[in-house]
Amino acid sequence: MLPALWVAKTGLSAQDMNLTTISNNLANVSTTGFKRDRAEFEDLLYQIRRQPGGQSSQDSELPSGLQLGTGVRIVGTQKIFTAGSLQTTEQPLDMAINGRGFFQVLMPDGTVSYTRDGSFHLSSDGQIVTSNGFALEPAIVLPPEVRTFTVGEDGTATVTTAGNPQAQIVGNIQITDFVNPAGLEAIGNNLFLETAASGAPQNGTPGLNGLGTVLQNTLENSNVSVVEELVNMITTQRAYEMNSKVISTADQMLSFVTQQL
Repeated sequence: MLPALWVAKTGLSAQDMNLTTISNNLANVSTTGFKRDRAEFEDLLYQIRRQPGGQSSQDSELPSGLQLGTGVRIVGTQKIFTAGSLQTTEQPLDMAINGRGFFQVLMPDGTVSYTRDGSFHLSSDGQIVTSNGFALEPAIVLPPEVRTFTVGEDGTATVTTAGNPQAQIVGNIQITDFVNPAGLEAIGNNLFLETAASGAPQNGTPGLNGLGTVLQNTLENSNVSVVEELVNMITTQRAYEMNSKVISTADQMLSFVTQQL
């Protein structure tokens, strides 16, 4: 019965981590540009008591073996980069990527991070920055006395000023894509960092070479489905209860042995 206790213990640990993943998804149901996580399970090592295909006699072999599993673990969490719904905000600094790609954000240490959160703001010197004050890359600085600010689907940013109604180009928004976006490292603040698993960043003009287009006055909502997460939570709870029941049953069997022998 002791092996059953340890196997059930791994099940409890795995389901606990799965519930943590689900709770993080639900906590970020209103986070702009958030991408949900999915826990991935794998079984642990097996104890091979009888090898499948082993010789049972000189002229025959075992059609199946005796293999005892030792439990389960969560091997990773997969970021699901499906698109979230688009919400019109009527705020000129709000932008969303309709399709593949990420906005580039310059970090204070000089490195570049990536985000799907397009809720941008203006700094004191007129530069477009994120909610945490990190600058959009390539940098776009709006001149004083701006009357209108317009971003085209190809990322071209233009403004008109009080003294000059003629549109002026002030920059071009570039977006970045990766071969494997799920390999990006999530660092919080709606930001990701490049890793060896994600592949090298591929910068380009929005709308070209498979990149998404930029939509102004729009934000991308979280792709978390509340109904799906609640169903996953119920499934996780039942799996946790069943593993708890195994521990309880093994304990009762051990108690019976100790009392009867």
